[in-house]
Amino acid sequence: MTFRQVCRSACVDFAIIVVSALMESMRLSMLRVVRLQQWVPMAVVFMAGMFRAGAQMPVHYQLETDWLIAPDSFTAEVRIDPVNRQVVMENGLIRRVIHHGSWSGTWEYRNLMTGENLLRAVRPEAVIVIDGTRHQVGGVASQPNHAYLLPEWRNELEPSPGGWRLVESERVPVRERFPWKRVRHAAPDAQWPPAGAGLRLLFQSDSPEARDIDVMVHYEIYDGIPALTKWVEVHNRSRRTVNIDHFISEQLAVVPFEDPVEYRNIPLTPPQSLHVETDYAFQGMSLKNSSHHSVQWVPDPEFGTQVNYLKQTPCLLEVRPVRGPDQTLKPGESFRSFHAFELVMDSTDRERRGLAHRRLYRKLAPWVTENPLILHVVSVDEQVVRTAIDQAAECGFEMLSLSFGSGLNMEDDSPANHAKFRALADYAADRGIHLGGYSLLSSRRIGGGNDVVSPDGESPTHGNCPALTSEWGKEYFRKLRDFFNETGFLQFTHDGSYPGDWDITARPPLQKGLNDSQWAQWKMITEFYQDLRAKGAYLRIPDYYYMAGANECGMGYREVNWSLPRPEQVIHTRQNIFDGTWQKTPSMGWMFVPLTQYHGGGEAATIEPLSEHLHHYEKMMASNLLSGVQAVYRGRRLYDTPETRSMVQRMVQLYKAHRDILESDIIHLSRADGRQPDMILHANPALQEKGLLAVFNPLSTTVRRSYRIPLYYTGLRGKARVEFADGSEFESDLDGAASVRLNLTLAPDSWTWISFREAQ
Repeated sequence: MTFRQVCRSACVDFAIIVVSALMESMRLSMLRVVRLQQWVPMAVVFMAGMFRAGAQMPVHYQLETDWLIAPDSFTAEVRIDPVNRQVVMENGLIRRVIHHGSWSGTWEYRNLMTGENLLRAVRPEAVIVIDGTRHQVGGVASQPNHAYLLPEWRNELEPSPGGWRLVESERVPVRERFPWKRVRHAAPDAQWPPAGAGLRLLFQSDSPEARDIDVMVHYEIYDGIPALTKWVEVHNRSRRTVNIDHFISEQLAVVPFEDPVEYRNIPLTPPQSLHVETDYAFQGMSLKNSSHHSVQWVPDPEFGTQVNYLKQTPCLLEVRPVRGPDQTLKPGESFRSFHAFELVMDSTDRERRGLAHRRLYRKLAPWVTENPLILHVVSVDEQVVRTAIDQAAECGFEMLSLSFGSGLNMEDDSPANHAKFRALADYAADRGIHLGGYSLLSSRRIGGGNDVVSPDGESPTHGNCPALTSEWGKEYFRKLRDFFNETGFLQFTHDGSYPGDWDITARPPLQKGLNDSQWAQWKMITEFYQDLRAKGAYLRIPDYYYMAGANECGMGYREVNWSLPRPEQVIHTRQNIFDGTWQKTPSMGWMFVPLTQYHGGGEAATIEPLSEHLHHYEKMMASNLLSGVQAVYRGRRLYDTPETRSMVQRMVQLYKAHRDILESDIIHLSRADGRQPDMILHANPALQEKGLLAVFNPLSTTVRRSYRIPLYYTGLRGKARVEFADGSEFESDLDGAASVRLNLTLAPDSWTWISFREAQ
């Protein structure tokens, strides 16, 4: 090849890179300026290509269709291919290939959106510790190098000594993890179980001590999302009792995100290409708090060629409990692990990763899209409650919860208590209102040996926590079940839910001691939540139980902030929503509106008398409802005058007129700071109303400004119909990045909205 040919080839390839980079910048950054440092690597690649005769220039691989815009383009399938000795799961976005030959294990885990293979080595499909003996379920023993996988190694690898053999693979349908009874509004496309394809792999052992034990590895892959679910079952076919001491349900040797030569006590970043969480999640309002119970990114001792001198790069994924589960299986019994949910990422852009994460919840926990308007009442006086129910129905609210401080006691299992609240629930149901209430679990002390006893050096998360497996705990859940069965309540706020506290106490027959204490208590509480899910109850839980059946957790706020002066609360509301919706959908987090005094602050902090602070009340409703977020409207009533009633009705009508788009995901445009207008954009390409921009001007002056609004994630292209809150509308051309230019005049201390649809 001549120098001229090399130059021509390099120039063509460089042009491809430039075009790809521009498209990627527009798609992911939505018209943010491409910085100089983004172009420097491309120039280096170009210069290198000038001197590599005949070499192909690296080009970023992209699918033509964006799954976040058109998910219906991607259909999941499972193929069992005996000719090539493999099982393939793929949906056009990801592909996972399991070798089924002399050895078995995941050979390929490919991100089809970028072309990247996530894996650098083969690991077992699972690890099970039975009666003190560690068993590898599949896996290999002879990979030459754990930094990468070569195709020619596939037929040369040897199975792990004593590893369990894959003896059967079967396509199975996707099944619901538990029932979801739909009795209220949810997202229009909410589907349960999700569409997709399932796979069951049966592994058996030749060792005498495990010959009559089956291990089933289950997978599900779904339509329209780069995600799959995995879990493991162990079935005891023997005539003896065995103990499941520990398990690793997923172990993946993933390509590292960073691999420094050394580090000085600064945590290294795990791989960003793969997000993993489980339904073994609790403790707090954020995923980071809950995920450490079951998802571990650890160093890989077999990765001998890593750059890190101490081999501490966290690039080995292990999905497992910290301790236990220490579960005994009698002959004929089975054990099921928790579920691991794996989401492959196609970008490091925060918004795009957040949209993918929120799509995971919409797909695999669709009950989180339920989003009823709830009045929280601080009294159980029958007349107060009936009046509040009447007001809720009159204003378009859909649920009433007897809040903390109301005096509700679900643990009172007397016939009189049940009858009182059955009558109130019936009264509410006749008016289209679901009635519910509050119970506290953790952070209280019971005494009499019924409380968690932590291991040395540890303490309960909330200071005190009853042991769910204690005699008190068993009675507590019996009483709650009886209360819901007898009253017909359809809402439950479970404050201080089980946070994962360990307990060293033996509590037969449910708990042996420390190693099974977390597992046993998690099982108890999630089974209770799932029973309520099957009844159609709405579950507000300030811990991360979404995948186990909960509807809603706190958006994330400091409670005492609702005792600050009212103007400060408005800014905090929009800040908390902006910050809380990077990983949560709007319907997954509640906010707070203190109609009556909360922690303190007196008259300056509360809205009552409502009619005297009507403008503030409206701003608080607008800040929440135009974000698609429900708040704890906590007090004794929704209105006190006809004017107040009219305002609440108007805000609820506005919300319901645009409900589907308001409950769609948020594109984060500008965070509230009190110094300039702030705004968010709701986007949903599957709706007719594909976008809605909520704009707030906190200033005491009129703002006239031109804004460029990125509509890429609405799916709109070419032109859009723009409708303003005052009813005026026009059609506007969109630029190449699907953005529209709006010239806005914002009145002082005001809010407004703009809707986007397809042009006529």
